Amino acid sequence: MELLRAEGLERPDRVRSGRQGREVVLDGRSLVNFGSNDYLGYAGDVRLTKAASRAACAEGFGAGASPLVSGHSQAHAALEAAVAHLLDVEAALVFPSGFAANTATIPALVGPGDCVASDARNHASIIDGCRLSRADVRVYPHRDMLALETLLAESRAERKLIVTDTLFSMDGTLAPLADLCAVAHRHGAILMVDEAHATGVFGARGSGLVEAASCASGVHVRVGTFSKALGAAGGFVAGSSHLIHWLRHTARAWIFSTAHPPAVAAAGTKAIELLAAEPHRRCELLATAAAFRDDLTRQGIPLHGAAAHIVPVVAGRAEAAVALAGRLAAAGMFVPAIRPPSVPDGRSLVRASVAWHHTPNDLERLAAVLLQARS
Repeated sequence: MELLRAEGLERPDRVRSGRQGREVVLDGRSLVNFGSNDYLGYAGDVRLTKAASRAACAEGFGAGASPLVSGHSQAHAALEAAVAHLLDVEAALVFPSGFAANTATIPALVGPGDCVASDARNHASIIDGCRLSRADVRVYPHRDMLALETLLAESRAERKLIVTDTLFSMDGTLAPLADLCAVAHRHGAILMVDEAHATGVFGARGSGLVEAASCASGVHVRVGTFSKALGAAGGFVAGSSHLIHWLRHTARAWIFSTAHPPAVAAAGTKAIELLAAEPHRRCELLATAAAFRDDLTRQGIPLHGAAAHIVPVVAGRAEAAVALAGRLAAAGMFVPAIRPPSVPDGRSLVRASVAWHHTPNDLERLAAVLLQARS
């Protein structure tokens, strides 16, 4: 702990009061909230609360057992059906978290003697899933399709898996999905994508970047979460009925974990209903985020390829990111400092998560303080 403290890597222990929303109260102080993944503003929405309350009254709160034993409830079944319908796939499987979904699915697909190709900026849950698989894991430079092609060509493994985020959570960059599908097809590889930060935001129906890029036919495994734009909790894996049937027999985090509460599943189902009823939220969010990025770019703040509602501003050293976050907090805005191991050494940053409920004035103020802090 002394070493972490000396390197500027000790984490604060914040306590939030009240609901997530445009403003957040942290340690008794109200700040404009740019630190939440509540992209569509559903985490504090009373409609999700009411859906969860009705399910809790009907089914109790705790699931009581793993889904394989007796924990799989009507609420869970309804949520899996809703996910499959949203993504236009045959079936889906709900996990207690997105982290569990990745760490269970990758080892269920590959093992010793197989090859996994993983983007260098993938989320920690993908990295840990790759490690648990005990396969030959090869990391290719961020979004570098030539390097990916080369390592797959060099591998002699019979089974190959490409795994990537679609929207990279610390960079705001997008995976080249069409190219990934083509590479996977040429090498007979399974293509698995994690849509955690894209589900609910992209695509005509809000199912994610796979839909937006028209790449559904080339993606074999789709992972996502309910805890970000959908405002609930839990993760999912979706794809063919054969895939889901296999995971029910091999995904250890699903088999050996108590199912998450039926009330939470009901909140997720309600959020998916709202995606269809309120498409304006994701359209307005994307337009607002694009305008914010354009404003920062015009003012000379480099965004390093960010192309979505996640907008990182690189500070460099961990101490510099903490100092920048402190200046933003002093101006009334919560924009968290992101430091190793979440980002590489020397690339610490503050990450602004733009949400539907942010106003133009919020973003103008944020841009002004960022410009002043960096000058």
